[in-house]
Amino acid sequence: MNRSSWLLRGLKFLLFAVVFLAIVGQFFMILWNKLVPELFNGPVISFWQGLGLLLLSRVLFGGWGRGGAGWARRRNAWKQKIAGRMATMTPEEQEKFRQKMQSACGPAWMRRKFGEEPMATQTEV
Repeated sequence: MNRSSWLLRGLKFLLFAVVFLAIVGQFFMILWNKLVPELFNGPVISFWQGLGLLLLSRVLFGGWGRGGAGWARRRNAWKQKIAGRMATMTPEEQEKFRQKMQSACGPAWMRRKFGEEPMATQTEV
């Protein structure tokens, strides 16, 4: 391909990016100005403030282009890593590891002290 076709492609991409940002920024501004002032007595924002908030929320909550797949990928990698380690352990070591993880992870109300047995339910005779 020659240089002029690459330049034309670059200009098209730049034009579409600017139009996309303008549409998304306008949409975000309108949505904010329709909902936030009425529901929460918040301020009315301008187009540039809307783009700034959109960028800030993307940085804080969304990352850059990964979407939700980043979390799933890391979770699967962690599961594979643990499964690999568990495969090399004896059954006794696996059980000890499970008990240790149960006592250390999860909500505080679900945690058990290491070596503590769960409470048995009483049945009537």
